[in-house]
Amino acid sequence: MVRGDPSDEMMLLWGLQQPIFSKPNAFVSQSSLNLSIDACGRCISISQSPSSLGTPGVTGSVMWDSGIVLGKFLENAVEKRLLVLQGKKVVEVGAGCGLAGCIAALLGSQVILTDMPDRLRLLKKNIEDNLYGDVRGCATVNELTWGDRPDPELVEPLPDFVIGSDVIYSEEAVTDLLETLVELSGTETTIILAGELRNDAVLECFMEAAMEDFIIGRVDQSGWHPDYRSPRVAMYVLVKKLDSAVATC
Repeated sequence: MVRGDPSDEMMLLWGLQQPIFSKPNAFVSQSSLNLSIDACGRCISISQSPSSLGTPGVTGSVMWDSGIVLGKFLENAVEKRLLVLQGKKVVEVGAGCGLAGCIAALLGSQVILTDMPDRLRLLKKNIEDNLYGDVRGCATVNELTWGDRPDPELVEPLPDFVIGSDVIYSEEAVTDLLETLVELSGTETTIILAGELRNDAVLECFMEAAMEDFIIGRVDQSGWHPDYRSPRVAMYVLVKKLDSAVATC
């Protein structure tokens, strides 16, 4: 559990993992139009849009290691019976290419993948390309801009899980992201966020603000999929504080 000053967590995290000394993009190729990965007994094929990568304001057009780590973490946790996703409602925020949401659906969840309007076409394509045949769960796509009030289908009922990868990337977006996470979660909701370790100031800013409403714990890499661990990625679990949940009712 993360306690006290978030700056202490940043010093510990960067000191332990030393992300700048490890190879970036160990599991992805962002210059490719397609990324393939084995998960849940099938080969998942994720379409990317590398030409959009450098466009100002455009996010989620390609995969990052944190998305692979999150998706394989879910698969490994279910396989080891550390996590139950069968029949659970899952909302993926900032879904981008949608890998983690697709894996959650293959693991039996009722998934709603969300992102900004310009990302939905790619999301829908990746769902259609990969969730075919005998799928234990299901997936739909919904527009969600952080800071805006979520559509009723996202919060009625509240999700069992909210997941996201590489969603903590700028201090300017922290307030809107946290507002959305508060809206999407109750005391029975588990939030799982994986992210690239690029800027300790941004993560510290998020952590400091999030601690007002959430209890936060870092997931040790020993609990990740053994083949998908990276010093450049961190994963956190957030659960809403009881007093915060009462205050938002």
